[in-house]
Amino acid sequence: MNSPRKICIVTGTRAEYGLLYWLMKEIADDPELQLQIIATGMHLSPEFGLTYRQVEADGFVIDAKVEMLLSSDTSVGIAKSMGLGVIGFADALDDLNPDILVVIGDRFEILAATQAALVAQIPIAHIHGGETSEGAFDEGIRHAISKMAQWHFVAAEPYRKRVVQMGESPDRVFNYGAPGLDQLSKLGWLTRHELESTLEIELRAPVFLVTYHPVTLAGGDPVESMTELLNALKVFPDATVIFTYPNADAGGRALIECIDSFVAQHRKTSRAFVSLGQQRYLSLMREADVIVGNSSSGLTEAPALKKATVNIGDRQKGRLKAASVIDAAENCPDIMRAIQLALSSEFCASLPETVSLYGQGSVSQKIKATLKTVPLCVRKPFFDIEHGN
Repeated sequence: MNSPRKICIVTGTRAEYGLLYWLMKEIADDPELQLQIIATGMHLSPEFGLTYRQVEADGFVIDAKVEMLLSSDTSVGIAKSMGLGVIGFADALDDLNPDILVVIGDRFEILAATQAALVAQIPIAHIHGGETSEGAFDEGIRHAISKMAQWHFVAAEPYRKRVVQMGESPDRVFNYGAPGLDQLSKLGWLTRHELESTLEIELRAPVFLVTYHPVTLAGGDPVESMTELLNALKVFPDATVIFTYPNADAGGRALIECIDSFVAQHRKTSRAFVSLGQQRYLSLMREADVIVGNSSSGLTEAPALKKATVNIGDRQKGRLKAASVIDAAENCPDIMRAIQLALSSEFCASLPETVSLYGQGSVSQKIKATLKTVPLCVRKPFFDIEHGN
């Protein structure tokens, strides 16, 4: 009898884990596969909630923990964290010896893991490649990971074409949609009353769910952009505002201080959370009137829930956007205009017709089935596209 194929998944953030959850369940429940989990990055940081505990609370066993996140969000600190990550992943992968390493997205922790796997000759499967986010250095990381990976699971047809354009053979690129949408058909939803109890605030309309991350290639001071956002929120004094903290990117800690200051001044109408977890986050998104900020969830999950999104700045520039997404520049008047439009009766009436651009779910099952059968070979040809004269 053949040994189970060992599939190792790397997760470094709360949001990323939420996208991977059902794939991890699919692998864990398949007797022909062995799930391995490496936790790293923000999962292991007290400052960001020690969210590895949620992974364990969900019944998963973490096989290795790679400590790499320095208590610094400067460019130098991030680069040094990446170096520590490569060292840590080299040891973890040597111990676990997986058949395939599965990574998602575009964060620096994932780049470190992929580099270690590349030189260890471990085949890599990359989820969410081919996308663009011109305002962040995640853009370069994502494409670099794609070039190191053997197998690709993209979220939409334009992204499949882009990965092929990068020289990846079409028979290695699978367009199954965004795995995060699997949550919407399988999640145990919290009611509005249950949310109010766990969040310890009355969700009086309008409800704004706000997540704003540093725009790492913007060049300016992220605090200035956050200040513009907060000033726009003040224009809606009756709104209930729920913040989730930004990721551990360059400049993120300064944004946390801005959020905490805002909440301290608006205790009756606002709350901030290091991590809500997928159940609370998506349940709150379903109850919210507007999703505000620059998180990819405003472009992927929110339209699938037929919710309005105010997408601020260039962090998500280049990504596919449904009709429910309203773009706003990083200044108070434009953000205020966009929120007012999102709340207007005409715009709200159009939301039920929103079409998801990232698939219809059942993605994790398809990815798992493919991982079971792909050949375990690291060599791959460069695919040249024929161009007309």
